[in-house]
Amino acid sequence: MVDTSDEWITERTGIKARHIAADGELTSDLGIAAAKRAIADAGIDPSRIDLIVLATSTPDNTFPATAVTIQAELGITGGFAFDLQAVCSGFVYALSTADNFIRANQSKCALVIGAETFSRILDWEDRGTCVLFGDGAGAVVLEGQKSAGGLGERGVIGSLLRSDGRHRDKLYVDGGPSSTQTVGHLRMQGKEVFRFAVNAISEVIEETLHANNLTPSDIDWFVPHQANKRILDGTARKLNIAPDKIVITLDHHGNTSAASIPLALAEAQADGRLKKGHLVLLEAMGGGFTWGANLVRW
Repeated sequence: MVDTSDEWITERTGIKARHIAADGELTSDLGIAAAKRAIADAGIDPSRIDLIVLATSTPDNTFPATAVTIQAELGITGGFAFDLQAVCSGFVYALSTADNFIRANQSKCALVIGAETFSRILDWEDRGTCVLFGDGAGAVVLEGQKSAGGLGERGVIGSLLRSDGRHRDKLYVDGGPSSTQTVGHLRMQGKEVFRFAVNAISEVIEETLHANNLTPSDIDWFVPHQANKRILDGTARKLNIAPDKIVITLDHHGNTSAASIPLALAEAQADGRLKKGHLVLLEAMGGGFTWGANLVRW
C-alpha cells in the first residue's frame, strides 16, 4: 500500500514486527486480557480493586469510558473507573494519577492499564506513520501500604509530568466528535517530534533523578516508551545510560502508544530481568506534546 520495505522500516525505526487487533477485537478486549494477567500475577482477588485508570487514545466508544467496560468484565462493582488520555504518555500519567489517589487515601488498590488499537486510526497510505504503530495492552496493580518512605521502599517513588499545547499540531489525529464527527487519522511531523523528544525526555529524566539525588548509574532498568529506536538511542547517549540497562520491545511490538511501557515491564518481568527491589525509571512523550517520567521501586 506504500513504497517501503522491511529494510527501510528497520533502518529508520528499529521495528521488525507488530501486532494488529483482529476484526471485532476492541481496546477493552486487550485491556481485559492484560488486566487479568496483572491481577493473577499480583495474586489478589479482583474485588479488592477500587480504582481502574485506563490510559488510551483509542477507546471503544466516545463514551462511556472503556475503563468501566473493563471494570464490569472483571466483575468489579465497587470503587471507580475512568479513562485518561495523554496519548503515548498515557501510562506515565495514569501511574502518577493512581499513585496520588492512593497517597490521598481515596484508593487502596488500583489497576493501571495502557491499552491501544492504533491500527484503527492509521492512514495506511501514509508511510511516515503507518509503519510505526501497533496494537497491544499491559497493566500493573498498585496497592497502598504503610511505610517509612524513602528510596528503599517498593512503589512509586516519584513522578514528573509535563505538557506544552503549542506543539499539538505536530502529532495529532485529524478527526473527533466535536470537530469532524469522524474518528480521523493520525498525522505526524516526524522530524519535529524527534527533535523535541530527545531534549524533552532527557530534561524530565534529569529532573526526576536530581529530585531523588540519583544518577543514571543508580538505575537498574530504564523502561522508555517504545517510539523509535533513534529516539531511544539518542536519549540513552545524552544521559549516558548503559545500553544493557534499557528494556526494548520496539523491535517486535512497534509503537503501541500508552501500552508500550506496561508491555515492556511485563516482558522484562516474565524473562527474569526485572526483579523485586529493582529501581526502574519510566519515561514517555506523546502528542500534545505531553511527556513525563516515573521512578519506581519494583
